[in-house]
Amino acid sequence: MIQRRLLRASALLLLGVGAACNRSGQEQRANAQEKAPAPATAQNGRTPLETRVANVPGQRPTFPEQTRAGKLPASADFEVTVLAKGLAHPWAVEPLPTGELLITERPGALRIVSAAGQLGEPIRGVPAVYAKGQGGLLDVALSPTFSSDRTIYWSFSEPRGTTGNATSVAKGVLSADQRSLSQVRVIFRALPAYDGDKHYGSRLAFGPDGLLYVSLGERSDLEIRPQAQQMGSHMGKTLRITADGQPAPGNPFIKQAGALPEIWTVGQRNVQSLAFDAQGQLWSVDMGPQGGDELNRLEGGKNFGWPLVTFGEEYSGEPVPDAVTTKPGYVDPVYYWDPVIAPSGAQFYTGDAFPAWRGNLFVGALKDKELVRLQVEQGRVTGEERLLSERKQRIRDVRQGPDGALYVVTDEDSGELWKIAPRKSRP
Repeated sequence: MIQRRLLRASALLLLGVGAACNRSGQEQRANAQEKAPAPATAQNGRTPLETRVANVPGQRPTFPEQTRAGKLPASADFEVTVLAKGLAHPWAVEPLPTGELLITERPGALRIVSAAGQLGEPIRGVPAVYAKGQGGLLDVALSPTFSSDRTIYWSFSEPRGTTGNATSVAKGVLSADQRSLSQVRVIFRALPAYDGDKHYGSRLAFGPDGLLYVSLGERSDLEIRPQAQQMGSHMGKTLRITADGQPAPGNPFIKQAGALPEIWTVGQRNVQSLAFDAQGQLWSVDMGPQGGDELNRLEGGKNFGWPLVTFGEEYSGEPVPDAVTTKPGYVDPVYYWDPVIAPSGAQFYTGDAFPAWRGNLFVGALKDKELVRLQVEQGRVTGEERLLSERKQRIRDVRQGPDGALYVVTDEDSGELWKIAPRKSRP
Protein backbone atom coordinates (compact mmCIF):
# COMPACT_ATOMS: atom_id res chain seq x y z
CA MET A 1 0.00 0.00 0.00
CA ILE A 2 1.25 3.46 -0.82
CA GLN A 3 2.25 5.13 2.42
CA ARG A 4 0.06 8.11 3.10
CA ARG A 5 2.53 10.91 3.22
CA LEU A 6 2.12 14.34 1.79
CA LEU A 7 4.07 14.98 -1.40
CA ARG A 8 4.02 18.19 -3.28
CA ALA A 9 4.07 18.40 -7.08
CA SER A 10 6.73 20.91 -8.09
CA ALA A 11 7.87 22.39 -11.38
CA LEU A 12 10.29 25.17 -12.38
CA LEU A 13 8.34 28.09 -13.78
CA LEU A 14 9.63 29.15 -17.20
CA LEU A 15 10.40 32.81 -17.92
CA GLY A 16 7.76 34.60 -19.88
CA VAL A 17 4.70 32.75 -18.56
CA GLY A 18 4.09 34.93 -15.54
CA ALA A 19 0.99 36.51 -17.08
CA ALA A 20 -0.58 33.07 -17.39
CA CYS A 21 0.28 31.85 -13.90
CA ASN A 22 -2.25 31.13 -11.18
CA ARG A 23 -2.43 34.07 -8.78
CA SER A 24 -1.45 33.53 -5.18
CA GLY A 25 -4.24 32.68 -2.77
CA GLN A 26 -4.12 36.23 -1.36
CA GLU A 27 -4.35 37.77 -4.82
CA GLN A 28 -7.21 35.47 -5.80
CA ARG A 29 -9.19 36.43 -2.71
CA ALA A 30 -8.50 40.10 -3.30
CA ASN A 31 -9.88 39.71 -6.83
CA ALA A 32 -12.88 37.60 -5.79
CA GLN A 33 -15.30 40.19 -7.14
CA GLU A 34 -13.37 40.76 -10.34
CA LYS A 35 -15.27 40.00 -13.50
CA ALA A 36 -14.90 36.55 -15.03
CA PRO A 37 -12.67 36.07 -18.10
CA ALA A 38 -13.52 38.34 -20.98
CA PRO A 39 -15.98 36.90 -23.49
CA ALA A 40 -14.46 35.00 -26.40
CA THR A 41 -14.20 37.18 -29.49
CA ALA A 42 -14.59 34.65 -32.30
CA GLN A 43 -18.16 33.59 -31.51
CA ASN A 44 -20.08 34.92 -34.50
CA GLY A 45 -21.25 37.95 -32.56
CA ARG A 46 -23.23 35.92 -30.02
CA THR A 47 -23.41 36.82 -26.34
CA PRO A 48 -21.52 34.33 -24.16
CA LEU A 49 -23.76 31.70 -22.59
CA GLU A 50 -21.83 31.70 -19.31
CA THR A 51 -22.18 34.94 -17.35
CA ARG A 52 -21.46 33.82 -13.77
CA VAL A 53 -18.31 34.91 -11.94
CA ALA A 54 -15.54 32.37 -12.50
CA ASN A 55 -14.27 30.07 -9.75
CA VAL A 56 -10.82 31.56 -10.37
CA PRO A 57 -11.57 35.11 -11.54
CA GLY A 58 -7.98 36.27 -12.02
CA GLN A 59 -7.11 33.77 -14.74
CA ARG A 60 -7.37 34.49 -18.44
CA PRO A 61 -7.75 32.12 -21.40
CA THR A 62 -4.71 31.31 -23.52
CA PHE A 63 -6.63 32.21 -26.70
CA PRO A 64 -9.93 34.09 -27.07
CA GLU A 65 -12.32 31.25 -27.95
CA GLN A 66 -11.00 28.90 -25.25
CA THR A 67 -13.87 29.63 -22.83
CA ARG A 68 -17.32 31.27 -22.59
CA ALA A 69 -18.57 30.42 -26.06
CA GLY A 70 -21.50 32.25 -27.59
CA LYS A 71 -25.00 31.17 -26.66
CA LEU A 72 -26.48 28.92 -29.33
CA PRO A 73 -30.13 29.33 -30.28
CA ALA A 74 -32.37 26.31 -29.83
CA SER A 75 -32.08 24.28 -33.03
CA ALA A 76 -34.21 21.19 -32.48
CA ASP A 77 -37.70 20.45 -31.23
CA PHE A 78 -37.49 17.41 -28.99
CA GLU A 79 -39.36 15.59 -26.28
CA VAL A 80 -38.06 13.61 -23.33
CA THR A 81 -39.52 10.24 -22.37
CA VAL A 82 -38.66 8.77 -18.98
CA LEU A 83 -38.06 5.11 -19.84
CA ALA A 84 -37.09 3.89 -16.36
CA LYS A 85 -37.00 5.14 -12.78
CA GLY A 86 -35.63 3.81 -9.52
CA LEU A 87 -32.10 3.08 -10.77
CA ALA A 88 -29.35 3.04 -8.11
CA HIS A 89 -26.84 5.69 -9.22
CA PRO A 90 -26.63 4.58 -12.87
CA TRP A 91 -23.20 5.33 -14.34
CA ALA A 92 -23.43 4.32 -18.01
CA VAL A 93 -25.96 3.60 -20.73
CA GLU A 94 -25.02 1.59 -23.82
CA PRO A 95 -27.63 1.05 -26.57
CA LEU A 96 -27.86 -2.44 -28.04
CA PRO A 97 -28.47 -3.03 -31.77
CA THR A 98 -31.93 -4.39 -30.89
CA GLY A 99 -33.06 -1.11 -29.32
CA GLU A 100 -32.59 -2.33 -25.75
CA LEU A 101 -30.19 -0.56 -23.41
CA LEU A 102 -27.45 -1.83 -21.10
CA ILE A 103 -27.31 0.11 -17.83
CA THR A 104 -24.65 -0.03 -15.10
CA GLU A 105 -25.55 0.87 -11.53
CA ARG A 106 -22.64 1.95 -9.35
CA PRO A 107 -23.43 -0.42 -6.43
CA GLY A 108 -22.69 -3.32 -8.82
CA ALA A 109 -25.69 -4.23 -10.97
CA LEU A 110 -25.69 -4.53 -14.77
CA ARG A 111 -29.19 -4.49 -16.25
CA ILE A 112 -31.02 -4.36 -19.55
CA VAL A 113 -33.91 -1.95 -20.11
CA SER A 114 -36.22 -2.71 -23.01
CA ALA A 115 -37.04 -0.10 -25.65
CA ALA A 116 -40.44 0.23 -23.96
CA GLY A 117 -38.82 0.82 -20.56
CA GLN A 118 -39.15 -2.57 -18.88
CA LEU A 119 -36.37 -2.94 -16.31
CA GLY A 120 -34.62 -6.31 -16.25
CA GLU A 121 -33.16 -8.15 -13.29
CA PRO A 122 -29.41 -7.80 -12.60
CA ILE A 123 -27.33 -9.83 -15.05
CA ARG A 124 -25.47 -12.66 -13.32
CA GLY A 125 -21.69 -13.02 -13.53
CA VAL A 126 -20.48 -9.48 -12.77
CA PRO A 127 -17.41 -9.61 -10.43
CA ALA A 128 -17.44 -7.94 -7.03
CA VAL A 129 -16.86 -4.19 -7.06
CA TYR A 130 -15.49 -1.71 -4.51
CA ALA A 131 -18.70 0.30 -4.15
CA LYS A 132 -17.66 3.17 -1.90
CA GLY A 133 -17.34 6.88 -2.58
CA GLN A 134 -17.04 7.30 -6.34
CA GLY A 135 -16.22 3.62 -6.83
CA GLY A 136 -18.34 0.77 -8.10
CA LEU A 137 -19.51 -0.62 -11.43
CA LEU A 138 -18.73 2.11 -13.93
CA ASP A 139 -18.67 2.10 -17.74
CA VAL A 140 -19.85 -0.54 -20.22
CA ALA A 141 -19.11 -0.87 -23.95
CA LEU A 142 -20.00 -3.31 -26.69
CA SER A 143 -17.33 -5.21 -28.58
CA PRO A 144 -16.97 -3.87 -32.14
CA THR A 145 -18.10 -7.36 -33.20
CA PHE A 146 -20.91 -7.67 -30.66
CA SER A 147 -23.44 -8.80 -33.27
CA SER A 148 -21.43 -11.99 -33.80
CA ASP A 149 -19.64 -12.58 -30.49
CA ARG A 150 -22.03 -10.95 -27.95
CA THR A 151 -19.00 -9.73 -25.97
CA ILE A 152 -19.25 -6.73 -23.68
CA TYR A 153 -16.59 -4.84 -21.72
CA TRP A 154 -16.99 -3.00 -18.45
CA SER A 155 -14.85 -1.04 -16.03
CA PHE A 156 -15.10 -1.10 -12.27
CA SER A 157 -13.24 -0.24 -9.11
CA GLU A 158 -11.84 -3.58 -8.03
CA PRO A 159 -10.93 -4.46 -4.44
CA ARG A 160 -7.26 -5.46 -4.28
CA GLY A 161 -7.06 -7.00 -0.80
CA THR A 162 -4.75 -5.21 1.63
CA THR A 163 -3.37 -2.89 -1.06
CA GLY A 164 -6.58 -0.93 -1.57
CA ASN A 165 -8.45 -0.77 -4.89
CA ALA A 166 -8.06 0.44 -8.47
CA THR A 167 -9.81 0.56 -11.82
CA SER A 168 -10.02 -2.70 -13.75
CA VAL A 169 -11.52 -3.69 -17.11
CA ALA A 170 -13.31 -6.99 -17.66
CA LYS A 171 -15.00 -8.70 -20.58
CA GLY A 172 -17.64 -11.41 -20.88
CA VAL A 173 -20.17 -12.95 -23.24
CA LEU A 174 -23.81 -12.00 -22.81
CA SER A 175 -26.10 -15.02 -22.92
CA ALA A 176 -28.80 -15.34 -25.57
CA ASP A 177 -31.50 -14.79 -22.93
CA GLN A 178 -29.56 -11.72 -21.67
CA ARG A 179 -29.64 -12.91 -18.07
CA SER A 180 -26.02 -13.91 -17.46
CA LEU A 181 -22.39 -13.49 -18.52
CA SER A 182 -19.99 -16.31 -19.34
CA GLN A 183 -16.24 -16.46 -20.06
CA VAL A 184 -15.79 -13.53 -17.68
CA ARG A 185 -12.22 -12.41 -17.09
CA VAL A 186 -10.44 -9.26 -16.02
CA ILE A 187 -8.24 -8.19 -18.94
CA PHE A 188 -6.58 -5.14 -17.37
CA ARG A 189 -5.76 -3.93 -13.85
CA ALA A 190 -4.53 -0.38 -13.30
CA LEU A 191 -1.46 0.08 -11.09
CA PRO A 192 -0.85 0.99 -8.37
CA ALA A 193 -3.73 0.04 -6.11
CA TYR A 194 -4.56 2.75 -3.60
CA ASP A 195 -6.59 3.00 -0.41
CA GLY A 196 -8.96 5.74 -1.55
CA ASP A 197 -12.44 6.15 -3.04
CA LYS A 198 -12.19 8.89 -5.66
CA HIS A 199 -11.19 9.66 -9.27
CA TYR A 200 -11.38 6.32 -11.05
CA GLY A 201 -11.88 7.94 -14.47
CA SER A 202 -13.12 4.87 -16.26
CA ARG A 203 -14.68 5.65 -19.64
CA LEU A 204 -14.23 3.00 -22.33
CA ALA A 205 -14.26 3.74 -26.05
CA PHE A 206 -13.43 1.48 -28.98
CA GLY A 207 -11.76 3.41 -31.78
CA PRO A 208 -11.97 3.01 -35.54
CA ASP A 209 -8.70 1.06 -35.18
CA GLY A 210 -10.53 -1.61 -33.15
CA LEU A 211 -8.48 -0.79 -30.06
CA LEU A 212 -9.89 -0.01 -26.63
CA TYR A 213 -9.20 3.39 -25.07
CA VAL A 214 -9.51 3.61 -21.28
CA SER A 215 -9.44 6.76 -19.15
CA LEU A 216 -8.02 6.61 -15.62
CA GLY A 217 -8.20 9.24 -12.88
CA GLU A 218 -5.30 10.17 -10.62
CA ARG A 219 -7.19 9.16 -7.43
CA SER A 220 -7.51 12.75 -6.16
CA ASP A 221 -5.45 12.79 -2.95
CA LEU A 222 -2.35 14.98 -2.75
CA GLU A 223 0.00 12.08 -2.03
CA ILE A 224 -0.90 10.17 -5.21
CA ARG A 225 -1.82 13.09 -7.48
CA PRO A 226 1.76 13.62 -8.81
CA GLN A 227 1.59 10.15 -10.42
CA ALA A 228 -0.42 11.75 -13.25
CA GLN A 229 3.03 12.86 -14.49
CA GLN A 230 4.89 9.63 -13.66
CA MET A 231 5.31 7.07 -16.44
CA GLY A 232 5.55 4.09 -14.11
CA SER A 233 1.95 4.62 -12.98
CA HIS A 234 -1.36 4.30 -14.82
CA MET A 235 -2.89 7.07 -12.72
CA GLY A 236 -4.08 10.17 -14.60
CA LYS A 237 -3.58 8.60 -18.03
CA THR A 238 -5.50 7.49 -21.09
CA LEU A 239 -4.54 3.96 -22.14
CA ARG A 240 -4.74 2.17 -25.48
CA ILE A 241 -5.03 -1.62 -25.28
CA THR A 242 -6.12 -4.52 -27.46
CA ALA A 243 -9.44 -6.32 -27.08
CA ASP A 244 -7.62 -8.82 -24.84
CA GLY A 245 -6.06 -6.15 -22.62
CA GLN A 246 -2.53 -6.12 -24.04
CA PRO A 247 -0.60 -2.90 -24.80
CA ALA A 248 -1.54 -1.77 -28.30
CA PRO A 249 1.27 -2.12 -30.85
CA GLY A 250 2.76 1.27 -31.65
CA ASN A 251 1.83 2.92 -28.37
CA PRO A 252 3.94 6.09 -27.96
CA PHE A 253 5.84 5.06 -24.81
CA ILE A 254 6.12 1.35 -25.46
CA LYS A 255 9.93 1.52 -25.89
CA GLN A 256 10.58 4.12 -23.19
CA ALA A 257 12.47 2.75 -20.20
CA GLY A 258 10.38 2.81 -17.04
CA ALA A 259 7.13 3.68 -18.85
CA LEU A 260 4.10 1.43 -18.69
CA PRO A 261 3.42 0.26 -22.26
CA GLU A 262 -0.36 0.79 -22.16
CA ILE A 263 -0.03 4.58 -21.72
CA TRP A 264 -1.32 6.68 -24.61
CA THR A 265 -1.67 10.17 -23.07
CA VAL A 266 -0.45 11.71 -19.80
CA GLY A 267 -1.41 14.37 -17.25
CA GLN A 268 -5.16 14.09 -16.81
CA ARG A 269 -7.19 14.48 -13.63
CA ASN A 270 -10.44 12.51 -13.79
CA VAL A 271 -11.66 11.87 -17.34
CA GLN A 272 -15.20 10.46 -17.38
CA SER A 273 -15.88 11.46 -21.00
CA LEU A 274 -14.35 9.89 -24.10
CA ALA A 275 -15.91 10.33 -27.54
CA PHE A 276 -14.80 9.81 -31.12
CA ASP A 277 -16.01 12.33 -33.71
CA ALA A 278 -17.10 11.44 -37.24
CA GLN A 279 -13.51 11.82 -38.48
CA GLY A 280 -12.20 9.27 -35.97
CA GLN A 281 -10.59 11.84 -33.66
CA LEU A 282 -10.78 11.06 -29.94
CA TRP A 283 -11.82 13.81 -27.53
CA SER A 284 -11.99 13.83 -23.73
CA VAL A 285 -13.62 16.03 -21.14
CA ASP A 286 -11.63 16.18 -17.92
CA MET A 287 -13.02 17.24 -14.55
CA GLY A 288 -11.07 20.19 -13.21
CA PRO A 289 -10.73 20.93 -9.50
CA GLN A 290 -12.51 24.16 -8.52
CA GLY A 291 -12.52 25.75 -11.96
CA GLY A 292 -11.08 24.47 -15.21
CA ASP A 293 -13.12 21.56 -16.58
CA GLU A 294 -11.36 20.84 -19.89
CA LEU A 295 -12.30 19.68 -23.39
CA ASN A 296 -9.21 18.12 -24.98
CA ARG A 297 -8.42 16.70 -28.40
CA LEU A 298 -6.36 13.63 -27.58
CA GLU A 299 -3.25 12.60 -29.49
CA GLY A 300 -0.93 9.78 -28.54
CA GLY A 301 2.18 10.80 -26.61
CA LYS A 302 0.83 14.19 -25.50
CA ASN A 303 0.89 15.58 -21.97
CA PHE A 304 -2.18 17.52 -20.81
CA GLY A 305 -0.49 18.97 -17.77
CA TRP A 306 -2.31 18.01 -14.59
CA PRO A 307 -1.34 18.87 -11.86
CA LEU A 308 1.30 21.24 -13.25
CA VAL A 309 -0.97 23.03 -15.73
CA THR A 310 -4.61 23.84 -14.91
CA PHE A 311 -7.21 26.59 -15.02
CA GLY A 312 -8.49 25.50 -11.60
CA GLU A 313 -7.67 25.93 -7.92
CA GLU A 314 -7.99 23.69 -4.86
CA TYR A 315 -11.42 23.33 -3.29
CA SER A 316 -10.01 25.28 -0.34
CA GLY A 317 -9.56 28.29 -2.61
CA GLU A 318 -5.77 27.99 -2.52
CA PRO A 319 -3.79 27.67 -5.78
CA VAL A 320 -2.88 24.23 -7.05
CA PRO A 321 0.76 23.95 -5.89
CA ASP A 322 3.21 25.38 -8.44
CA ALA A 323 0.67 25.25 -11.28
CA VAL A 324 0.30 27.58 -14.26
CA THR A 325 -2.47 27.88 -16.85
CA THR A 326 -0.25 27.27 -19.87
CA LYS A 327 3.29 26.03 -20.36
CA PRO A 328 5.48 24.99 -23.31
CA GLY A 329 5.52 21.24 -23.83
CA TYR A 330 1.99 20.74 -22.49
CA VAL A 331 -1.23 20.72 -24.50
CA ASP A 332 -3.67 23.59 -23.92
CA PRO A 333 -7.32 22.57 -23.64
CA VAL A 334 -9.45 23.31 -26.68
CA TYR A 335 -12.08 24.69 -24.30
CA TYR A 336 -12.63 25.04 -20.57
CA TRP A 337 -15.48 25.86 -18.20
CA ASP A 338 -15.12 28.16 -15.21
CA PRO A 339 -17.37 27.88 -13.20
CA VAL A 340 -17.16 24.13 -13.58
CA ILE A 341 -19.98 21.91 -14.83
CA ALA A 342 -18.53 18.58 -13.48
CA PRO A 343 -18.59 16.73 -16.83
CA SER A 344 -19.37 13.02 -17.21
CA GLY A 345 -20.27 11.14 -20.38
CA ALA A 346 -20.03 12.57 -23.89
CA GLN A 347 -21.33 11.82 -27.39
CA PHE A 348 -20.72 13.35 -30.81
CA TYR A 349 -24.04 13.32 -32.61
CA THR A 350 -24.04 11.62 -36.03
CA GLY A 351 -27.68 10.55 -36.43
CA ASP A 352 -30.55 11.49 -38.71
CA ALA A 353 -33.20 12.22 -36.08
CA PHE A 354 -31.75 15.69 -35.41
CA PRO A 355 -29.99 16.97 -38.57
CA ALA A 356 -29.26 20.34 -36.92
CA TRP A 357 -27.24 18.57 -34.22
CA ARG A 358 -24.89 16.62 -36.49
CA GLY A 359 -21.29 17.12 -35.45
CA ASN A 360 -22.26 18.62 -32.09
CA LEU A 361 -20.77 17.28 -28.89
CA PHE A 362 -23.11 16.50 -25.99
CA VAL A 363 -21.67 16.41 -22.46
CA GLY A 364 -23.42 15.43 -19.25
CA ALA A 365 -23.06 17.94 -16.40
CA LEU A 366 -23.26 16.63 -12.84
CA LYS A 367 -22.86 19.87 -10.89
CA ASP A 368 -24.97 22.07 -13.14
CA LYS A 369 -27.53 19.26 -13.75
CA GLU A 370 -27.78 19.90 -17.48
CA LEU A 371 -26.97 18.40 -20.85
CA VAL A 372 -24.42 20.64 -22.57
CA ARG A 373 -24.41 20.99 -26.36
CA LEU A 374 -21.22 22.26 -27.96
CA GLN A 375 -20.87 23.35 -31.56
CA VAL A 376 -17.38 22.28 -32.67
CA GLU A 377 -16.03 23.68 -35.94
CA GLN A 378 -12.49 23.23 -37.28
CA GLY A 379 -11.28 22.07 -33.89
CA ARG A 380 -12.72 24.98 -31.94
CA VAL A 381 -15.87 25.43 -29.85
CA THR A 382 -18.01 28.11 -31.49
CA GLY A 383 -21.21 27.89 -29.48
CA GLU A 384 -22.84 26.33 -26.42
CA GLU A 385 -26.37 25.47 -25.33
CA ARG A 386 -27.66 24.02 -22.03
CA LEU A 387 -30.55 21.54 -22.17
CA LEU A 388 -32.77 19.76 -19.60
CA SER A 389 -31.98 22.24 -16.81
CA GLU A 390 -35.56 22.19 -15.62
CA ARG A 391 -35.28 18.51 -14.66
CA LYS A 392 -32.65 19.25 -12.00
CA GLN A 393 -30.88 15.87 -12.12
CA ARG A 394 -27.18 15.02 -12.32
CA ILE A 395 -26.54 13.82 -15.86
CA ARG A 396 -23.97 11.03 -15.75
CA ASP A 397 -23.94 9.65 -19.30
CA VAL A 398 -25.33 10.31 -22.76
CA ARG A 399 -25.29 7.94 -25.75
CA GLN A 400 -26.73 7.91 -29.24
CA GLY A 401 -28.93 4.94 -30.10
CA PRO A 402 -29.28 3.22 -33.48
CA ASP A 403 -32.57 5.12 -33.90
CA GLY A 404 -30.77 8.48 -33.71
CA ALA A 405 -32.26 9.30 -30.31
CA LEU A 406 -30.08 10.31 -27.37
CA TYR A 407 -30.26 8.26 -24.19
CA VAL A 408 -29.32 9.75 -20.82
CA VAL A 409 -28.93 8.35 -17.31
CA THR A 410 -29.02 10.48 -14.17
CA ASP A 411 -26.83 9.89 -11.14
CA GLU A 412 -29.33 9.96 -8.30
CA ASP A 413 -30.39 7.66 -5.45
CA SER A 414 -33.40 6.97 -7.64
CA GLY A 415 -31.83 7.58 -11.04
CA GLU A 416 -33.66 7.72 -14.34
CA LEU A 417 -33.17 6.70 -17.98
CA TRP A 418 -34.37 9.26 -20.53
CA LYS A 419 -34.92 9.12 -24.27
CA ILE A 420 -34.51 12.36 -26.23
CA ALA A 421 -36.29 12.12 -29.58
CA PRO A 422 -37.92 14.51 -32.08
CA ARG A 423 -41.24 15.84 -30.83
CA LYS A 424 -44.16 13.98 -32.33
CA SER A 425 -46.63 16.07 -34.25
CA ARG A 426 -50.07 16.27 -32.62
CA PRO A 427 -53.24 15.64 -34.63
